[in-house]
Amino acid sequence: MKVNLKYSTVTALLSICLSAVFVQAQADPKLDRVRQYDVQHYTIKLSFDPKQKLVRGDTTVRLRPIKVGLKTLEFDAVSFSFSRISLDGRDLKFRSASDKVIVDLPSPSVPERDYEIRFEYTARPKKGIYFVDERKAGDRQVHPSQIWTQGQPDEARHWLPSFDFPSDKATTEKFITVPKGQTVVGNGETVSVTENADGTATHHFQMDIPHPTYLISFVVGEYVKITESFRDIPLGYYVYPGRENIVPLAYGKSIRMLEAMEELTGTPYPFNKYDQTMVANFEFGGMENITATTMADTEIFYASIDFMRGNVEDLVAHEIAHSWLGNNVTCKTWADLWINEGFATFFEAAIREKFYGREEYLRKVGVDAESYINHTATTPVSHALYNRRAGDTSVLFRWPAVTYNKGGAVLHQLREQVGDENFWRAVKLFLERHRFGSVETADLQKVMEETSGQKLGWFFDQWVFKSGHPMLRVTNRFDSERNAVTLTFTQTQRGSATTPAAFRLPLEVELKFGDGTSKIEKVELDARAKTVTLKAEKPINEVTFDPATKLPLAVFSGPGIK
Repeated sequence: MKVNLKYSTVTALLSICLSAVFVQAQADPKLDRVRQYDVQHYTIKLSFDPKQKLVRGDTTVRLRPIKVGLKTLEFDAVSFSFSRISLDGRDLKFRSASDKVIVDLPSPSVPERDYEIRFEYTARPKKGIYFVDERKAGDRQVHPSQIWTQGQPDEARHWLPSFDFPSDKATTEKFITVPKGQTVVGNGETVSVTENADGTATHHFQMDIPHPTYLISFVVGEYVKITESFRDIPLGYYVYPGRENIVPLAYGKSIRMLEAMEELTGTPYPFNKYDQTMVANFEFGGMENITATTMADTEIFYASIDFMRGNVEDLVAHEIAHSWLGNNVTCKTWADLWINEGFATFFEAAIREKFYGREEYLRKVGVDAESYINHTATTPVSHALYNRRAGDTSVLFRWPAVTYNKGGAVLHQLREQVGDENFWRAVKLFLERHRFGSVETADLQKVMEETSGQKLGWFFDQWVFKSGHPMLRVTNRFDSERNAVTLTFTQTQRGSATTPAAFRLPLEVELKFGDGTSKIEKVELDARAKTVTLKAEKPINEVTFDPATKLPLAVFSGPGIK
């Protein structure tokens, strides 16, 4: 998902001890959810009464209990009116409790049996499904009426009885019944469109690759579909009638972006199609619903403004990148959301590098780092990349400069730490090893260590599991007789239980000489204060820190530093 920050991204997190022994932080099991069962498949049948904002649902959940002897099953379900819940045509007893429905099984669960629980219901969802009225400006239509979904992080439970958490993945099929002539965009393959005698049509979609509930989606409305293909993969761009001219401006580089993602990751596009649909009144910039991205029309229309087109390009790239990181490989818990969003943000910059070169890549990474650093100046306490506040999903996107901008910048720093070849080999291994699975930070660390041969506990501890960023005050003393400079680095960030008093920083220092030449020296900073003397064979005129922008999250200050 892309948040509406007018395109800041995410940078880095920090951590390290003053001692030489590093203790790697671990994922918090309290931020995971215990599962009673593994959902295999959702069959979802829906129709609507837009005037009443009413949803009529008939959903069958096929699941396999994880434990033997279960007498009840719990499903996430908020404010439903259930007319019937059944198993094999037999009514089941049930009761609603807070945001769940608890269903009594006719007998304790047995191993290796799939249960198909059918829910018949109505709902007036306050979240999850949104009814948007037509809007006009005089005689001109601004946008037609629409019905669309938004699932992340846990809004599917407002219209779909489910296990609404990213650790569980299932296949889905949807039967969406709407008035004839309306367009419906859904996940996966369109199996059929059946016209009914009552003037409606039922649109049947099938998604055969398992995915979490937050990626289930549909859009209903009046649209024009523009099509093209990426190899044999159909691409669809759904825009309002009369606004077809926005497609080449906003989406014109989609094929090149898909090609770039395949080249960068070393893995093919994982799915059978890719649609991009604009909607009105969307809270975010875009949402990577599997094979069917939803985007705010306001953001897409910025593509008609020359100086805003680059922002739209980043949005489109961000959501395309999620097909690999987020939809193929998915964070297991919301605490590791940074894996989804940090990678998608990082790939905004990596795609820019493919299109426009290294300088543009570093500029984008720098903007992301700066966005995060500016965030910390006004919000000194938010969370680490690994978000221990994620149990409260209402604040999950409250500080996007961390999850997005810092996340993207940290991945850049990881790339620099392990080296370019090792980094991209690890990304490929990560995607192949965990194809269509759920992952944690430890899984990413493991592949980076395997390809690089480095022990990276210190890196992930300080940048992912701890918060903050290094702030260094530097003083220098030149010795013209010895052609040397003595540098004293003092880390001034406020250390705490969650922010390192000292970051470990493999820093490059550029010495510039009077004859216009220069050389790079490497300095390992691993303490709150450290003094080093760098010698040269000729007079030193100037010293530059991190000249190649390998540590954009480190802030340097001191005499002569701008």
